[in-house]
Amino acid sequence: MIPATFDYELAESVDHAIELLGDGRDAKLLAGGHSLLPLMRLRMARPELLVDIGRLSDLSYVREDGDTIAIGALTRYHDLQHDELLRSACPILAEVIGTIGDPQVRHRGTIGGSVAHTDPASDAPTILLALDAELVARGPGGERTLPIAESFAGFLQTALDPQEVLTEIRVPKTSGGAYQKFSRRAQDWATVGVCAVQVNGGVHVGLTNMGATALRASGVEEALASGADPAAAAERAAEGTSPPSDHNGSAEYREHLVKVLTKRALEEAQS
Repeated sequence: MIPATFDYELAESVDHAIELLGDGRDAKLLAGGHSLLPLMRLRMARPELLVDIGRLSDLSYVREDGDTIAIGALTRYHDLQHDELLRSACPILAEVIGTIGDPQVRHRGTIGGSVAHTDPASDAPTILLALDAELVARGPGGERTLPIAESFAGFLQTALDPQEVLTEIRVPKTSGGAYQKFSRRAQDWATVGVCAVQVNGGVHVGLTNMGATALRASGVEEALASGADPAAAAERAAEGTSPPSDHNGSAEYREHLVKVLTKRALEEAQS
């Protein structure tokens, strides 16, 4: 289908983008476009104004910041996949980013776009949730930092203010981790995905496509903290979830699959 009529503005800076977002029209930010444009073609999104921030090169970087790695929101997947600092300081994120879509997608898609879009079938939000990532956003009132868990407002909904621009993502340094994903075809969205990663002395488990947003498997984490082995802990993977039923699988199928993938991810992360 053809998108509804919209106006287009090219932002020259973050502050300019914030100004454009506040001009009274229903405005959306455009970076790589891989999340927003398909919705516009289906007319599930009908913004009056697109504010293009894709050329703001100062929001594309990976750098060390104490015990964390700071990632510019407009850093493209391809650059993250091959960044030496990220591959050494947080290899699980670089590895998973390298499995998203195909080379064309990875050369255009941005990590910030994925986080702001909050698709529950997307891999990046799940990994970042398991890592306890922090988001930095800037709006008319200045800059603020919030945990990624607080940024999920619902299906394809973010808690970021309509005039805020996501500028940075901060992840902890960690050496371990694993991501198990099942898809019907190569490069498809995940039917179910599970991330297991060591953070702050404990194991965090994130789930893809098991609810309206990326989720933490709190039951699994509690079981592991109590001394359960991967197989026993994985039996609690579906607790508190609400997986969809669609052409890729029923909710019951996903509830079974998430247990299998959780066990595999835990065993891989601990090996």
